[in-house]
Amino acid sequence: MADHKEPPTLIPPHGGYRELQSYQMAEIVYDATVAFCDRFISRRSRTHDQMVQAARSGKQNIAEGCMASGTSKKTELKLIGVARASLEELLLDFQDYLRQKGLALWSKDHPKAREVRRLCYRKNRSYTTYRSYIESPPEIAANAAVCIIHQTNYLLDQQLRTLEKEFLKEGGFTERLYRTRIQARNRGRR
Repeated sequence: MADHKEPPTLIPPHGGYRELQSYQMAEIVYDATVAFCDRFISRRSRTHDQMVQAARSGKQNIAEGCMASGTSKKTELKLIGVARASLEELLLDFQDYLRQKGLALWSKDHPKAREVRRLCYRKNRSYTTYRSYIESPPEIAANAAVCIIHQTNYLLDQQLRTLEKEFLKEGGFTERLYRTRIQARNRGRR
């Protein structure tokens, strides 16, 4: 009896971004940024728009990268990198806000920073998990956002390292196309 192995799928399963911790945290960052900007930065200010767009870019590029991953690991890597860069820009905006307003930037070991950082271990976390911090006075709200962005950036850095390793090991869509075509040709010669 001949062994009829299924040919490898050309386009592997992809998407699933809503299950990624990086996406979940980026969504919290986006919601927190919109709430912060609506409360503390004039809607007519260019900074308001830029901060909201940077937060949105972080979230949306994760989703877009994951959806593109089936046919382009290069595009996935690029878009996850864009998400990471957008959130770094946003981090600087929150830090600038604190500095320009003469408000304290919490150290990593500040008691409130530790409280905010511990929230990431909660199951099914969302904006409401962080609401009491985000809807606080500006110093607490901005620092909470800084903490959440740092955690999201850490997750994106881990994701980028994993994607890089996978790409180096397995290649991208073009390599998969070639391997699949060669396997199909070889099966036809049997």
